[in-house]
Amino acid sequence: MTLNLPDVAAVADAATISPLALFLQADIVVKGVMLGLLLASIWTWAIIIGFSVTLRRASKHSKSFEQDFWKAEDIDRFYEARGKADYPAAKVMAAGVTEWRRSTAQKVIDRDGTRDRLATTMFSTIAAEVDRLSDRLNILATVGSVAPFVGLFGTVWGIMRAFTAIAAEQNSSLAVVAPGIAEALFATAIGLFAAIPAVIAYNRFSHGINRMESRLTRFADGFYATLSRELEAQR
Repeated sequence: MTLNLPDVAAVADAATISPLALFLQADIVVKGVMLGLLLASIWTWAIIIGFSVTLRRASKHSKSFEQDFWKAEDIDRFYEARGKADYPAAKVMAAGVTEWRRSTAQKVIDRDGTRDRLATTMFSTIAAEVDRLSDRLNILATVGSVAPFVGLFGTVWGIMRAFTAIAAEQNSSLAVVAPGIAEALFATAIGLFAAIPAVIAYNRFSHGINRMESRLTRFADGFYATLSRELEAQR
């Protein structure tokens, strides 16, 4: 099978439609859009990898800490041994123990006030830990919601450039229109490439954060009940 000259030209043109060629041929505005979206994609994947490691480690350590805590016979001894660890469940326990010691150091113990302060302290610590863990989720949400529109801007700009080329060349053939349209669609593709992983990761990590919050809340409720019974025993 032989190719005539128009076929050879078509194959050559098709070979130049590669991501790098599309970027190099693009207008300066479209290049800026592509670079911005590419950087957003790299940033997104860095956050995804880092957040995955952090959340997995926090969940693993907190689960192990809670299991060991409920097996401990002496809370004070357990606190001295492991209460200063740097993960969520340990911080919740440390907040409860610290407030307990302050409130019961008085000669006359205000039991209702102690209960209120214990609850406030531990649940405030839970909120602070959840905020700390979810610190960068807003970036994923921003990229997931904005990137498609940035890519769409590049698409609109590329199509406008294609129509300008048609007017300048006074020729509506595919050879004149194709480069601008290809650049436009490539900008949209990069926008989706940045947005889709960000949205999926945001939803997944939000679920993981909610599970962590629920686990910490159950732990705080159990610890609060234990301290409340201790208050009753001191009556």
